[in-house]
Amino acid sequence: MSKIALITGGTSGIGLATAKLLLENDYKVIVTGRRAERLLQFQEEIGSDKVYTLCFDVRSDEEVNFALNSLPAEWKNIDVLVNNAGLAWGLGQFFNGNTTHWDTMIDTNIKGLLYVSKVVANWMKDKKSGHIVNIGSIAGKDVYMNGNVYCATKHAVDALTRAMRIELAEFKVKVTGIHPGAVETEFSEVRFDGDKDRAKKVYEGFENLIADDIADAVYYAVSRPAHVNINDLVIMPTAQPAAGVIHRN
Repeated sequence: MSKIALITGGTSGIGLATAKLLLENDYKVIVTGRRAERLLQFQEEIGSDKVYTLCFDVRSDEEVNFALNSLPAEWKNIDVLVNNAGLAWGLGQFFNGNTTHWDTMIDTNIKGLLYVSKVVANWMKDKKSGHIVNIGSIAGKDVYMNGNVYCATKHAVDALTRAMRIELAEFKVKVTGIHPGAVETEFSEVRFDGDKDRAKKVYEGFENLIADDIADAVYYAVSRPAHVNINDLVIMPTAQPAAGVIHRN
């Protein structure tokens, strides 16, 4: 019988790559996101028997609860939750910070993860099995210049991951944190308000990670035997030895 994975932020980047890899390995996937047209395109590409899509904003507790509880009973038997939805918006010193950017990052990266996890974790608790994978960042292990609030949100993800692991272990629910360094996705385009030229420069002069690298790590973690939990994975480009250090050609 196919396992079921729910992936937030699944319309692009790491989320989309993870959905595709899990599908290749006999999973059914629930893909969530805010871009309805991308969700429809993905479902049409794969087929409705393998993919279920939900369009909602993780920042809204009301939308999260309505969407997840609207799932048919057979799709609520979730084996893997990948909390991938997240973003960085803006890059600058905190004392000149844009509070709209702050609120969006906090609401998405921290509160959104909590809203989704609360619903799904209770389903996993009831059946005494499951695996939650939180996509963090090297920004949750270190701090870099002008990354202040984004780094703070990813430090919160790291702390929540460890707390979830402690609180869910008695219910046989695994929890894994995966913390990438520089991955070329839409991440920098979002951070720089859609400025593709500026975003492209972030990845110039070195071989960055790609979404498939992180999807591979997710699959590695969730494919371990029942008695094995991968607590934490920090994955960096070889050229990036620390959060704020990249060796470019």
